Amino acid sequence: MKPRSKMKPLLALLIFALGLGVLNSVNTQQLLESDAAQAQLQLASEGSSVAGSDVLIAEAFRDGQSNVQLGGEGRVLRILPDDNEGSRHQKFLLELDSGHTLLIAHNIDLAPRVENLREGERLEFYGEYEWNQKGGVIHWTHHDPRGQHPGGWLKYEGRIYK
Repeated sequence: MKPRSKMKPLLALLIFALGLGVLNSVNTQQLLESDAAQAQLQLASEGSSVAGSDVLIAEAFRDGQSNVQLGGEGRVLRILPDDNEGSRHQKFLLELDSGHTLLIAHNIDLAPRVENLREGERLEFYGEYEWNQKGGVIHWTHHDPRGQHPGGWLKYEGRIYK
């Protein structure tokens, strides 16, 4: 057998092992994010404050980050009209204690609408942060019916919407 032909199976095995390592890393990250979502949901259901903070959101905004699972709490600044294009979303602006504002886009095809939402009232959230120049958007504030994305939620007046 030529030395080169012995290298091909070894190279294939090495590539396969690297692929498994990457896949395991992705699955571990999804599990950790899912565990984090469950822990934050548990805190919310117990009446404790959300483990996220204005500082983490400010850092995500400053660094232009997206696809980041974050939680926090703020005051409903303005209720916007529903977005009925494609998946329907209940939309409103939330002002954090730091003064930073976020758009919340809550999918009402997958989760119940937040009932009796009023400007000036406080609301807790956990979802995926997407950067934009206006402060960012929080979406995925609901369960994932496919089970492939960490579930998010909104908590308003003691009720959790997911």
